[in-house]
Amino acid sequence: MDLPDMLQAARGEIPVDLLLRNARVVNVFSGEIEQIDVAILRSWVVGVGDGYEARAEEDLQGAYVSPGFIDSHVHIESSMVTVREFARAVVPHGTTTVIVDPHEIANVLGLDGIRYVLESAKYGPLSVYVMAPSCVPATAMETAGASLESYDLAPLLSDPWILGLGEVMNYAGVMQGDRSLVDKLTTFRGHVIDGHAPGLAGHALNAYVLAGIGSDHECTTVAEARAKLARGLYIFLREGSIARNLEDLLPMITPANSRRCCFCTDDRHPADLLERGHIDGMIRRAIRGGVEPITAIRMATLNPAEYFHLHDRGAVAPGRRADLVIFDSFHDLHVEMVYRGGRLAAVQGRPVPWPEHPRQPTVRSSMNIAWERVDLRIPAQGRRIRVIGARADQLITEHLVEPATVRDGQVVADPARDLLKLAVIERHQASGNVGKGFVRGFGLREGALASSVAHDHHNLMVLGADDESMLTAARAVGDMRGGMAVAHGRRVLARLPLPIAGLMSDRPVLEVREGLDRLLHAAHRLGVTMRDPFMTMSFLGLEVIPSLKLTDRGLVDVERFRLVSLFSD
Repeated sequence: MDLPDMLQAARGEIPVDLLLRNARVVNVFSGEIEQIDVAILRSWVVGVGDGYEARAEEDLQGAYVSPGFIDSHVHIESSMVTVREFARAVVPHGTTTVIVDPHEIANVLGLDGIRYVLESAKYGPLSVYVMAPSCVPATAMETAGASLESYDLAPLLSDPWILGLGEVMNYAGVMQGDRSLVDKLTTFRGHVIDGHAPGLAGHALNAYVLAGIGSDHECTTVAEARAKLARGLYIFLREGSIARNLEDLLPMITPANSRRCCFCTDDRHPADLLERGHIDGMIRRAIRGGVEPITAIRMATLNPAEYFHLHDRGAVAPGRRADLVIFDSFHDLHVEMVYRGGRLAAVQGRPVPWPEHPRQPTVRSSMNIAWERVDLRIPAQGRRIRVIGARADQLITEHLVEPATVRDGQVVADPARDLLKLAVIERHQASGNVGKGFVRGFGLREGALASSVAHDHHNLMVLGADDESMLTAARAVGDMRGGMAVAHGRRVLARLPLPIAGLMSDRPVLEVREGLDRLLHAAHRLGVTMRDPFMTMSFLGLEVIPSLKLTDRGLVDVERFRLVSLFSD
């Protein structure tokens, strides 16, 4: 910012670059709507009011102007596209800033993955800030592609695009004073530290907050959200592709506590980004759910800007970035235009061409599987087995105990009982590790699904009705250097390559969405009843969310935070 020029422009002594006339500005400071002009010089709002001259003008004819929307917590990798393609999907919906936690790609590629995200975000139409991943790996009960300690992460703090420490998922480690976690929390003290603590309450919650953690996005009930907010945490209301908690949490918002509430999407697949929108969709639903409109806008702008210490944005005011959203009404909040840094970035739902990145960043291959050591057979060692009970649109699973189906001394899938075999094949170190278990809730009658997207270790996960189909699907994923596949017997029915760390495609978002649609169609033809089985499956290996999960090292009882036998007897 060239302050002397800005001051002259603010005083009205020199023309500004752009003047937005006849605007109804959403003032997130006062809670009012101001009918006023907005003066922009370079990337900044320099003034609001009458009497400005400009080199270019735009008559908004009474349209609303709000600050650009901010997603407080998102994993871009879950969109399965590059940062550039993600921006093309969300900027037309009014999102101009995202706070990303790249712990998905970091669990595969370590610091190289974080650098890839930072480099990919340069020169794009979206401000991408990064939280340094705190849990790589998430716990010692999995094999990830990297391990990042406090001394690995500390140098990142010199980068202005790194804001703090990403979601501290190993809350049990915090409770126990795990040395590695304590070192990270100490290193990042004074910076923003995000949380991840589903169901945490009482003394354990006190200890978690005491550790310096400032937010949580895992609340599923009003009571949980209010309890955490009362202990000082910011609450990020989440609406992802699988974890959809927004409507359940809206009743917790009051005039007294709304300033400590924000919106986040966490994990969203391409179809949801393109059809349901992004933060704009959450604002619409919040308003329809009874939240006062300006409060809803504030939760998407000023609140996250203040929490993340981004005091150059989050409001339409002098000295703030000209990240602006023009929309027609609060009733349906149709985004008409989006400005990013004073430059038009989208019109009527379509991105405006933006300069290409001068150098396209690349990453190494991340599929390293010892196929000769992969054995999906499970010898019977008991009559009753632990089963993961998957829930549609939730990350939390049930810990079930069911009679085993045994044939020729082997425990097998039993689709008639909705009992499918589940395996996690280690893909980073060719260790030959294969975690084996069973899952209920998918409805698959025959065939198999496989994916290299498996939070957070991202080993190769496969579920199915028979071993042959499972191996066919798993090998298809390996042959693509990562991706998703549906198979029946020896035949691959559909596939989606994800060659970037086994997590993201190098193709446009519309192509990825179409590929995912083909996968879902094939899965549903095989009997799957879930809307998005791949998203649900990807969280069956996340051993920091209750109750029962599977990693390459085996079944994890999350409540007791330890590995347990498949056989309960």
